[in-house]
Amino acid sequence: MKNHEVNGIIDNASFTPFHWKVLFWCTLIIIFDGYDLVIYGVVLPILMKQWQLSPQIAGLLGSSALFGMMFGAMGFGMLSDRIGRKKVILVCLTLFSVTTAINGFATTPMQFGVLRFIAGLGIGGVMPNVVSLMSEYSPKRSRSTLVALMFSGYAVGGMLSAGLGIWIVPTYGWQVMFFLAIVPMLAVPLIIRSLPDSVGFLLAQGKTDTVRTVMRQVAPQLTIQDQDSFSVTASPSRKAAMAELFSQGRAMSTAMFWLAFFCCLLMVYALGSWLPKLMSLAGYPLSSSLMFLMILNVGAIVGAIGGGWLSDRFSLKSVLVTFFLFGSIALVLLGYKNPMWVLYTLVAIAGATTIGSQIILYAYVAQYYPAHVRSTGLGWASGIGRNGAILGPIIGGALLAMELPHQVNFLSLAIPGAIATLAVSLIGMGARAPAVRQADEASTAAEAAN
Repeated sequence: MKNHEVNGIIDNASFTPFHWKVLFWCTLIIIFDGYDLVIYGVVLPILMKQWQLSPQIAGLLGSSALFGMMFGAMGFGMLSDRIGRKKVILVCLTLFSVTTAINGFATTPMQFGVLRFIAGLGIGGVMPNVVSLMSEYSPKRSRSTLVALMFSGYAVGGMLSAGLGIWIVPTYGWQVMFFLAIVPMLAVPLIIRSLPDSVGFLLAQGKTDTVRTVMRQVAPQLTIQDQDSFSVTASPSRKAAMAELFSQGRAMSTAMFWLAFFCCLLMVYALGSWLPKLMSLAGYPLSSSLMFLMILNVGAIVGAIGGGWLSDRFSLKSVLVTFFLFGSIALVLLGYKNPMWVLYTLVAIAGATTIGSQIILYAYVAQYYPAHVRSTGLGWASGIGRNGAILGPIIGGALLAMELPHQVNFLSLAIPGAIATLAVSLIGMGARAPAVRQADEASTAAEAAN
């Protein structure tokens, strides 16, 4: 009889079909999530005209889903540490898919806003859990890349939403965009059968046979006997999970993670909600305005995957600081007249360095906290950050209502990027959690090897 330490097995594993399976399902779930989230920016110009919405009301309406996301991220993040990530992911997927489809029947702004809030609970709850699951099962040397690759599904969903919007909305109406959100429910039976739960949770539940099956798929080269036992390095603590985010020298870094999430999500959701409308006011037709939204998400995919690749070779912190700096510059330049190809390039850079940074931030947080509070750390960072996401559409609406010069609007959106740059640079100052210290040592060793 032999005892196997599962974290060590996973960290040193080669990439196997099991990892492809986890990556596929987590990415697909995030694609569904991204579609549901970006959909409001796609239909906003039509809704403002149809329901005679002022910019302020439109901003508040856009924030209704984000209020739900804030509560969903915090609530479902903590819940999954107790009942398992898989159950919470399935509940959240069902919640946002069904509610968004029902939203297509809304006939008043009030109905629309309430349904978007409920959908937001599921959208916000699923994000930290798929990030945690992907991070937990990824080999250490490619963890940032795989998490970023998985989270790039958010941008794929945004592209899908914008691309379908260009074709569907002018011809068939905005409601069809919401009806299509029921499609993810077709995948639920397959997800139940194929997606594994957290290995730490399975061990805590005494499901050793399931862990044995999973470990044989993670590392098929190992000889794992039926009588072998399994353990994890970090056992669940009896302290309050929330308190652990500020223990062992994590207080400063936790606060800076929250600030960076706040600023990053403010930029992401202000752009996602108002970029088509800003371009429409600048004289572009609806189809061209939606094309800017698609380019934004194309850039996000490049930024997420490229940023993850760079993070595995340098450090998450240096990549994030660089991204936020370039993102701020791109947003400032978007406020000035440029040839169309320059505008598309700047929008792509903005997508790569704002949405891309959000994805890398999730990977950073996932690697920073110990496994038993990882979802709680992600949930709270995402939940606090949702306040920035909520303010993003509201600030965008307020800026439009003030009828400020075009360049002032984009300059205002660049300021949070400068603040986020400073916040990320302060992460890890003073005493640091063991997880980050080990991650930094691994990054340094990898850099030396290269």
